[in-house]
Amino acid sequence: MTPKESGLKIRTPLLESQLGDIPLVAKGKVRDIYDLGDALLFVATDRISAFDVILPEGIPGKGAILTALSCYWFNTLALFDGMPKTHLITAEFDHFPEVCQAYRTTLAGRSMLVRKAKPLPVECIVRGYLSGSGWKDYHQNGHISGVKLPEGLIESERLPEPIFTPSTKASIGGHDMNISFAEMKSKIGEDLAEKVRKASLLIYKQASKMAEARGIIIADTKMEFGLDEKTGALLLIDELLTPDASRFWPAASYVPGKTQASFDKQFVRDYLLSINWNGAPPPPHLPDQIIQQTRERYIEALKRLTSPA
Repeated sequence: MTPKESGLKIRTPLLESQLGDIPLVAKGKVRDIYDLGDALLFVATDRISAFDVILPEGIPGKGAILTALSCYWFNTLALFDGMPKTHLITAEFDHFPEVCQAYRTTLAGRSMLVRKAKPLPVECIVRGYLSGSGWKDYHQNGHISGVKLPEGLIESERLPEPIFTPSTKASIGGHDMNISFAEMKSKIGEDLAEKVRKASLLIYKQASKMAEARGIIIADTKMEFGLDEKTGALLLIDELLTPDASRFWPAASYVPGKTQASFDKQFVRDYLLSINWNGAPPPPHLPDQIIQQTRERYIEALKRLTSPA
């Protein structure tokens, strides 16, 4: 299945994977992680979360779309100088271990075989535009995560330069909190923090150029890094530049000074805000129309970003 096809034909959401005797070692908001001995198996379900709460309904095919986009970026950005190594071994199901082969229906197209790594206890966020929690923080105090910004900026405005704004990494049900780079250095050490910041900015800048050529603005994105359990090397892990972890705006309709149309999870957040959900469990149900329109936005992001420029 090609990146453009992944997830496009899936109509029934997978909310939880079941892989028999293969040990399940972790369950995140979206991914189920299994231990295969020398490697991990990442399975991207169709679960969707908002405000750090998993919603009752899934988005059909979403996990396959996230996997296809992550693999596209992992493989494409690896061609550029200075890019960090990634945890990806393969997403080709036929190359998975024999123990996985009985679960083709569940795994093919939505799973990755990855290197084992110890995740760093921070989220690595790069912002090129002023939106979301960044806009809220700037509006209140003129800075984001300790980064002072020029006065007079407006919502959705392009920043003079992309900025690195780390956050804590909360457990399911908890909330990530923006922290300063100094706080990040205190958590993981100065040298490692500097490497992660440099890598994050490099990834964002290169991906933004590629996306803009395809009519998409990457307003901001979240990355995760870890240390290879065997070598200690820094690895880019989890997902990369997906609609779950990024704000994707159509360039053709971009106008600063207001919220933007998007090809990402912000559409779901906006719906939940419109019905005045306070973000506390239990979450409300998503109407069929919101599910379908979210799916269409994710598919559009996949098509645009993986198409020839």
